Amino acid sequence: MTGPREVARTDPGDAVITRLTVNGAPAELALPARVTLADALRDRLGLTGTHVGCEHGVCGMCTVLVDGTAVRSCLMFACQADGADITTVEGLGTPARLHPLQESFGRHHALQCGFCTPGFLLSAYDLLKHDPRVRPQDLPAELSGVICRCTGYRNIVAAVAAVADGYRPAADGPPRLPPPLNRAQASPSAPRFPSFSSRTESADPGPPPVSAGTAGPRAGGHPARITPRITPRITPRITLPPADPTAVVDLTRLLPVPPEAVAPILADVRRLARCLPGAELTAELGDDWYEGRARVTLGPVRLSFTGVAHVAERGQRRIRVLAQGGDPASGQAQAEITLALAEDGGRATALTASARLYLTGRIAGFGRSLSGDVAAQLFGEFAAAIERAAAGQEPAAARPAGGLRLLARILARRVRALPWFRPRGEAGR
Repeated sequence: MTGPREVARTDPGDAVITRLTVNGAPAELALPARVTLADALRDRLGLTGTHVGCEHGVCGMCTVLVDGTAVRSCLMFACQADGADITTVEGLGTPARLHPLQESFGRHHALQCGFCTPGFLLSAYDLLKHDPRVRPQDLPAELSGVICRCTGYRNIVAAVAAVADGYRPAADGPPRLPPPLNRAQASPSAPRFPSFSSRTESADPGPPPVSAGTAGPRAGGHPARITPRITPRITPRITLPPADPTAVVDLTRLLPVPPEAVAPILADVRRLARCLPGAELTAELGDDWYEGRARVTLGPVRLSFTGVAHVAERGQRRIRVLAQGGDPASGQAQAEITLALAEDGGRATALTASARLYLTGRIAGFGRSLSGDVAAQLFGEFAAAIERAAAGQEPAAARPAGGLRLLARILARRVRALPWFRPRGEAGR
């Protein structure tokens, strides 16, 4: 028996091209090699039916089918699935056409809170596909790889037993359980949150990547350490999700300078980026595409995003920018930002910023309200920097935005907004 073999190596920040078939549709991802399959499905393709629980491969909530076999997606790197066929719970059925397992779970009240349901459905499908003649008395042990914290095992076992009995094949016949029914429709259109490599040189691709389906517990032997090839440069794409944004910002600030002094700053993307706290452009990709990074500090939370930005529209007094990036530890962010200038009183400028923010991963835990507060505070600092730049002062070098001062300002504004709060001097009015 041979030991693990090494295919290739990549640096932590390098983008790796991974091509998958997900619920019957092709998907191409460019992401660091350390991103797990669970995070790629949830955060990059928006297939959030794959739940993440313990992230140690114990609870079974993240179970998906890789080349037809149940796999813990939190323990598998996405790049290991290069060339593989993935089925998530979204591919099992649709509301109009439920899979027999889904119908049985509803009929036997085997859902409860629902957090374990995707893992149980795909684990049960894998069990009945590979062992269609499983005995009812063996089901509790066979299904124990997924943990239900609602203690709903009795109804779950009854639901799976009903399907096993209803689709039990003849003594010499093939399995009768229907395959996943939503393989053609549950297709991720394009990867929504790709990562982008800053490297421009090519790398030795090494031997071809090994399919993830050949390196699992059923295949035997030692799994290979798999890292597919690095591409010298990938074509950026930004596709905003169709869902409601996590936060919306619409703010206007008056600048005591005429629009003619501010318009050149909007036209110069590098100068404009230097006005944004914590932002820095690192490369120009051509055709109004830029690579960059942004750092934000909010008390003990420190975020460092790397990604791309695209100037989608330009005008004399208006600019619209699409941006997306990710922080390896905290999640992904996308934004559509529109800046517009309007003359106010002849010698003043009304600077309006409209932004739609889409957050996924741990950063989304900030919630809509706090995300909007942070964006509003940063916009205030951004407008002040534009005002200084219009007056002839060069923007300062990029440094992390925020800090304890930002957090204190947000908390103070929240307190002032409380109905019972009344500043000193207003008592008795």
